[in-house]
Amino acid sequence: MLIEQLINGLTLGSIYAIVALGFTLVFGVLGIINMAHGEIFMFGAFIGVILTTSLQAPLWVAFMSAIVITAMMGFLLEKFALRPLRNKQGVSHLAPLISTIGVSILLENLSHHLFGAGNHPFRASFAQISFEIGSVTIYLVQLVIFVISVILMMALSFWLGKTKAGKALRATAENLETASLLGVDTKRIITMTVIIASAMGGIAGILVGMAFNSVTPQMGLSMGLKGLAIIILGGMGNVKGAMAGGLILGLAETFIVVYGDSGYRDAIAFLAIIIILLIRPQGLFGQKISA
Repeated sequence: MLIEQLINGLTLGSIYAIVALGFTLVFGVLGIINMAHGEIFMFGAFIGVILTTSLQAPLWVAFMSAIVITAMMGFLLEKFALRPLRNKQGVSHLAPLISTIGVSILLENLSHHLFGAGNHPFRASFAQISFEIGSVTIYLVQLVIFVISVILMMALSFWLGKTKAGKALRATAENLETASLLGVDTKRIITMTVIIASAMGGIAGILVGMAFNSVTPQMGLSMGLKGLAIIILGGMGNVKGAMAGGLILGLAETFIVVYGDSGYRDAIAFLAIIIILLIRPQGLFGQKISA
């Protein structure tokens, strides 16, 4: 029982980590919280529903379509909601945040119009395939989700640390003006960052559909707030912190449901925010800012 719940927690935490990575990439480069990220994630999930359930398309087609469409949504978000406000005289530093909140509300209402309210089933052909190791039952879909999450997180870490584009992104995050003076095309880097973050949200949406077999138009807000909680827990703008924070939250929620009161499941994320802000304001993996 304990091992099975640990597997469930790791599966859920892996999805949370991917969502949080999208948040932390945008925050690391632009210094803003993208409140539309949850709704972009939700659209990725609905793309999976439409393709796998309504059109009977293979799962890999749903993945590729979700990546392409959510990446396009990220491009449009950056071009029309964020870029016009950047470095504009007299614009409040809260303006980009308010802009993404507006996009979030727009996308949620659009999803109600396009997909309708309520739960929509997500049918993965192998969702019921399982095998037993001793007394532990493991579902194939759990392994697929975990493996995809680990590969994605490792690929992102490698890209950020070893490639020229990844180093340019880290330089832009460190100091936008200095990176520009050193020849980095910061406009392209910013656009690429939002596109990558949005595409990761689309992948996470497909994974959530696979994990829970259903999606709703309201899921974006909940997942967006949890993603915010995770990056605060792990450390704002810290990639490793986002990974660790997602896994911690996934495990905590799973064990609360099993050994506690499931009604408090969603409260765990925000209780964690309060505790972390009181004890370690910079997050578990964040760097303390000297006065």
